[in-house]
Amino acid sequence: MRIGILGGTGPAGSALAARLASVGYHAVIGSRSKYRAMEARDGQVEKWPDLAPRLGFGDNAAAAACDVVIIATPWDSAATTAQENEEALAGKIIISMANALVRVGHEFQPLVPPRGSVAAHVQASLPRCRVVAAFHHLPAKELGHIGDPIDSDVLICGDDAEAVRVVSEIVTKIPGCRPLDAGELSNATAIEAFTAVLLQLNVRYRTRVAPKLTGIKGDPRAPKPAAAAAEAVASPA
Repeated sequence: MRIGILGGTGPAGSALAARLASVGYHAVIGSRSKYRAMEARDGQVEKWPDLAPRLGFGDNAAAAACDVVIIATPWDSAATTAQENEEALAGKIIISMANALVRVGHEFQPLVPPRGSVAAHVQASLPRCRVVAAFHHLPAKELGHIGDPIDSDVLICGDDAEAVRVVSEIVTKIPGCRPLDAGELSNATAIEAFTAVLLQLNVRYRTRVAPKLTGIKGDPRAPKPAAAAAEAVASPA
């Protein structure tokens, strides 16, 4: 599987590309400028030479030509970048990882983008694609520490069950990460907004936090029996 990253030259995008290459995927860092993408790729290969055969670069069109595509642009250009590559992305699984946030003084605050979340806005811009929201809460620095596990759950939501399954399989290959199916794409609003809380904790406690949920046993992707599911709905506590 080849995984392209649109706008992948930032800290999170380039680190995620390197991490995916480290677990066996062919990752392509994309950018409006292929030269910026080349610089980002070379920076990762300089640190991790073994990634060179599986880590590529190109403009956003090259990234959009991959099998699965991640949008790692700033939140306010995610839908625009998606639309610019609409034909190449048609029918594919698209992963939206952007968070609409603003810093006001010492506080991080979530914004409400069109349609309630960045992921929903991207889906509206790409009606022929299957958009999945994921990777919002993984710290960029830890992503870039290739070889070290990341002790974090990855909340995933989307309206297409097969797309969620594929993204869950990708997450499973990252050491330390556990994929959790967080429901339909409408839940991306809460997932994206929660990033503001995590960033505020980082500032207050001078650390880098990642979410880890308790109480989930076994394979979280396995469907519940009907009776158990009904009981869980009736007694959410």
